[in-house]
Amino acid sequence: MATVQLTEKMFDSTVKKGIVVLDFWASWCGPCRAFAPIFEAAAARHPDVVFAKVNTEQEPGLAKAFGVSAIPTVAVLRDGVLLAVQPGMVPAAGLDELVRKVRALDMNEVQKGTGPKRQPASVTAKGGGAR
Repeated sequence: MATVQLTEKMFDSTVKKGIVVLDFWASWCGPCRAFAPIFEAAAARHPDVVFAKVNTEQEPGLAKAFGVSAIPTVAVLRDGVLLAVQPGMVPAAGLDELVRKVRALDMNEVQKGTGPKRQPASVTAKGGGAR
């Protein structure tokens, strides 16, 4: 599956079901441009996962909601629950490992609170945040 461009308007519908890996980037960012083909290749290797790119210049509300202070930054959600945020370039093997670990999670345990302590992700038009 090819990557998709994620906007605040389509955020909730994109992340509510399944695994979503986000790449926060900007066109002026050299490391972001270097990371782009790694991210694209991971999307091709994992067609059942949504790989979405968030242009921080066009979507500052999403960047703020995720606390992005450096780019590139990768975030991963499953079934609307934010599981990880990692600033910096992630190597191809690291993306594959991240997807493998997220697939292995028992989301019933996560949502019951017995798994990793994470909150549902939500972004509002008022500038709310990922929680």
